Amino acid sequence: MAVLVGFSGSLRKGSFNTALLRAAAAAMPAGSRLEMMSIAAFPLYNGDDEAAHGIPVEVAALKDAIAAADGLLIATPEYNNSIPGVTKNALDWLTRPPADIPRVFGGKPVALIGASPGGFGTILSQNAWLPVLRTIGARLWTGGRLMVSRAGSVFDADGTIVDARTGELLRHYVEGFVAFAQGGSAGTP
Repeated sequence: MAVLVGFSGSLRKGSFNTALLRAAAAAMPAGSRLEMMSIAAFPLYNGDDEAAHGIPVEVAALKDAIAAADGLLIATPEYNNSIPGVTKNALDWLTRPPADIPRVFGGKPVALIGASPGGFGTILSQNAWLPVLRTIGARLWTGGRLMVSRAGSVFDADGTIVDARTGELLRHYVEGFVAFAQGGSAGTP
């Protein structure tokens, strides 16, 4: 049984990426599960605040969940052709203190998915994550890519996937990532 942790890099109530993450949780293979967590309570990273107050409770909880999980699934939006600031801020907090990076991310299977109202999905955001994930020692799954474009036509008003092809692609993607997180070798950099 694989246990994955996932978070959405969008704080918007009607976020396509949060909807995509919920759909990924529903598409998990039998016997596996995706625990959705939130980065909404993370403050802006400030080294002075960290020195004065330590790691926020919400950050510590997500770090511990990632460390204990078989893999991490990040649903990343794309803002201005790159990583959204709120998502990068979360990762900056999750890598504090630096001595904790190996415990949380060292060799950890990580996969990226994303949805965008634009025509190119989240290809530039996902590409921008590559050096970040490499730097922290994560093991990126490259056995597939899932970039949902024109998300407004893929999800209904309740955030449910209404496009059968996207639903099937997501199911296949999640199955592949679960196999990788359980020790498969496909996608090892």
